[in-house]
Amino acid sequence: MARLLDEGDYLHRQFAQAVNRIGAERGLKLTYDESSVAHWLKGAVPKKEARPAVVEALSRRLGRPITFEEAGLGATPFLAGMDVAPEHALNTIEGLVDTGRADMDPSRRTVLTTALYSATLAVPRFDEADETLDRLEHQAAGRTVKIGPGDVAVVRSMTDKIADILDELGGAHARPMAAAFIVNSVASYLRADGTEAIKNDMRAAASDLVYLTGWMAMYEKAHGLGQRYYRQALGLAKAGNDQVTYCRTLRGMALQAANLKHANKALDLADSAAEAAPSAGPRLQAFLRGQQAHGAALVGDRSQAFTRLRETEAALSKADNRRDAVGGYDRAAYEFHVSSVLYALGDVPGSIEAMKASNRARPPMEKQGNAHANGLLAQRQLEVGHLEAACETWGAFLDDYAALSSARADEHFTIMRRRIRPYLSNPRARELNERARELARLKAAA
Repeated sequence: MARLLDEGDYLHRQFAQAVNRIGAERGLKLTYDESSVAHWLKGAVPKKEARPAVVEALSRRLGRPITFEEAGLGATPFLAGMDVAPEHALNTIEGLVDTGRADMDPSRRTVLTTALYSATLAVPRFDEADETLDRLEHQAAGRTVKIGPGDVAVVRSMTDKIADILDELGGAHARPMAAAFIVNSVASYLRADGTEAIKNDMRAAASDLVYLTGWMAMYEKAHGLGQRYYRQALGLAKAGNDQVTYCRTLRGMALQAANLKHANKALDLADSAAEAAPSAGPRLQAFLRGQQAHGAALVGDRSQAFTRLRETEAALSKADNRRDAVGGYDRAAYEFHVSSVLYALGDVPGSIEAMKASNRARPPMEKQGNAHANGLLAQRQLEVGHLEAACETWGAFLDDYAALSSARADEHFTIMRRRIRPYLSNPRARELNERARELARLKAAA
């Protein structure tokens, strides 16, 4: 550990503060200081739940993954849903089943939710050779069960239906269903025999589902788990030669990095997604350029951000009216990206108008998307002093929130109640507060 601190020119106080911040990302309240670091260097060991944060702090400072052994913390742990998963575990059917089975188990949810996100993991290029395909072929060797186009269609259809449930009811309902289907059905399909074309189609279909499951985990703020699903989706996409899902997954990873305020990582992943894209159709091109615009805005590159937005709009104008259930991109998504770019660059009023445009374009049945957008919009309206407009928007948020089970929506609800507390002398704010109190009571009783 001392050698790594020296290599990173890391002051003990800075290191302790970084460990505390990273611990907070996984819901831990850590209070380490420079004296704690001095004790570690003399042989004391941080408490077990804090050790992943210690390793991640060193990794982020040095810009490369650091193992527990390198940091002097003993053997690297590996249990389903824990923080560090060896590549061989991620890129096997057993590794995928292990993740899904843990995700199905309510008793393990807390462990999964607090699994730590790593900001330093390298992402392989699509055309780089890896061992994923060899592992999958080895695990399917000698199987007598065969799959056909109908089995692939089942996985595609279930993925679409789970995406619909996500939109209508929230990720807390949809993700366990996805995990159960992965464990009980998809894993068997991946182990089965078939023509090379069918096996590739199945791997691609499975990748799409695993990507969606990772997106739901990310959205529910289980960032370490989401990252693990994303990496498993990348492996399946490469094995199935599915370049579209591969770059779509990288784009999801870019959004995750943006949500966690890793600006440079967000831009790098967005650029990697664009570079990995095949000869993309206009909708996919818009999907990727929009995320590049957001990444550029997060690092303060105004010129690149607006260039990418123009490219996004131009590509979207050439797309048909079809909207994929998984990873689709439409006018609502574009305006949401515009809002994100403007907000990152400090134009709060502009971001408000763009978010309103996004809301007008979004189908009303997408309750989870509406709730998230309205939660952000109301916060920004209050930020510029428009209290009554914010109360009206939060009222629309509550309309959708009542039917949702979602950690992200719960977070917006908590923020709303905290933000309106100083304004309860206003009749609109008081009315909103009473409605929120009653809804909280009903949800607690459910």
